[in-house]
Amino acid sequence: MTAVRLLALAALLAPLAGCVSTPPPEQRARLERARALHGTRATYCRPPRKADNRVDVDRLVAELVELRANTYSFCIHNYPTDWEDLKLLLPRAREKGIRLWASLVPPSESPPHTRHYSEPFRLDYQQWAVEFAKLSLRETNLVAWSIDDFTHNLKTPYTPEYVRQMLEAARAVNPRLAFAPCCYFTGITRPGFVTNYCHLLDGILFPYRHESAGPNLKDPGLVESELQQLKALVGPDFPIVLDIYASAHSRLGATTPEYVEQAMLAGRRAADGVMIYCHQDPAKNPEKYQIIKRLFTRWAAEKERRPRR
Repeated sequence: MTAVRLLALAALLAPLAGCVSTPPPEQRARLERARALHGTRATYCRPPRKADNRVDVDRLVAELVELRANTYSFCIHNYPTDWEDLKLLLPRAREKGIRLWASLVPPSESPPHTRHYSEPFRLDYQQWAVEFAKLSLRETNLVAWSIDDFTHNLKTPYTPEYVRQMLEAARAVNPRLAFAPCCYFTGITRPGFVTNYCHLLDGILFPYRHESAGPNLKDPGLVESELQQLKALVGPDFPIVLDIYASAHSRLGATTPEYVEQAMLAGRRAADGVMIYCHQDPAKNPEKYQIIKRLFTRWAAEKERRPRR
């Protein structure tokens, strides 16, 4: 969709309630941030690492290129060197036309609940927001940042006022950097979420877990139905990137290759992008890796065949 059409659409939607309503002076920046999320083909977290636990940047970039991924979401969590490794990855990914998200863990996934913080700024999300914005000015393929399990931490610290201040600080540095936190079905559909949060967010990373009819990672049959329900709440032009479990969930177990393929196909039809959790090792998980490669390659080719507008 061209910038002209996006602006025209925003003008029509501005009077409506929901996630797309913004004051006119901010519409262009908001649309630019949304554009960075549309069409996402990504893997998420768990990059290949060297013997010293540093990210194997060369191998990761080569695998992303082979998969025809256009985006990678980098988790800053398990190693104190992750922040520095993100800085090493960005220019190498940019050379291949690959965009990056940076993803943090919330308090519920930090000590004392887990062993590690997101280092070096830990639970200071205000500072993280500003530091990501500064980095994105230098490394322009850093297009978005995210917080895992955002909807599990709304009472504290992610109150609407806290999120507003956090994002205002980031956007004062770089108004083009998008914020798309991880939000679950039950959290998005909770009364008040859309009203209180969606005007602040640029998009949502939605992990599918069949929650509208009992959580499991066995049945991909409600992907489209749940996405349609969420779109009815947030508005058709608010980006939702579907997050699909290719790696096992701590409570819900593992998925099959067939599940991953069916969920990806459904997400392609109903979501604004597809992200795979986690990045799959081609030697350890060859079947899932090849499914992701086949579908991402097909979707990339379909996009290349579309006439330019």
